[in-house]
Amino acid sequence: MEFFSLLHLTELLHNYGNVVVGVVVGLESVGLPLPGETLLIAAAVLAGTTHQLNIAFVIIAAALGAIAGQAIGYGIGWSIGFRLLQRYGRYVGLTDPRLALGQQLFARHGAKVVFASRFVVLLRTLTALLAGANHMPLARFMAANVAGAAVWSALYGLGAYLLGHAANHVAGPVAIGIGAIVAAALVAAALYARRSEHGLLAQPVRAGRNSE
Repeated sequence: MEFFSLLHLTELLHNYGNVVVGVVVGLESVGLPLPGETLLIAAAVLAGTTHQLNIAFVIIAAALGAIAGQAIGYGIGWSIGFRLLQRYGRYVGLTDPRLALGQQLFARHGAKVVFASRFVVLLRTLTALLAGANHMPLARFMAANVAGAAVWSALYGLGAYLLGHAANHVAGPVAIGIGAIVAAALVAAALYARRSEHGLLAQPVRAGRNSE
C-alpha cells in the first residue's frame, strides 16, 4: 500500500514542483512504497502540457533522487548485511523469494543488474540493498547507479514530455485517442510486470528443488 495517493502527490507536485519529484523518487529508491516513476511521468506530462515545470529540471531532479536513494539503500545493505535483510526485509516488501531472486541475479550479473534494476519495479528497491549486503565495490556500484538513473530519467521524462506536448496541440477525438492508448499501455505494462514477477519469483524455488 502506498503512503500517499497519486492524487495527493500530484497536488504536492503543483505546489512544490521538482523538489517533490526528487524526494519521492529518492524515497522509492530506498524502498518506501511511493510511485516515484509515476510521479516522474506526471511531472513530465505537466511540463509538456502547461509548461509550469521545466523538463530539464524534472529530469535532473528525478536522476539525483534516484542516485541518492540507491546510494542510501547501498549503505543500509552494507551496514546490516544479508542475514538481517532475511530477518527483517519482509517488513518493507523484501520477502524470502524476492531476496533469493535478487541475490541470484546479483551474483550472476553484478553491475548490469544495478543498471537494469532502474527500469524494473521488482528490482528497483532490492538491488541497492543486495549490492551493499554483498559488499559490491562502491565505485562500481555508483558508476552503474549513476548511469541507470540518468538513462531512466531521460527516457521516461522526455517520452512523457513529448507525449504531453503533442497532446496539448491536438483536440477532440485525437486527444482522446492518445489518452486511451497511453492508458491501455500502462495497464498492459502493469499486468505484464505482475505476471513477470510471479514467474521470476518461482525461479529460485525451482532451482532449489532441482538441486535437491
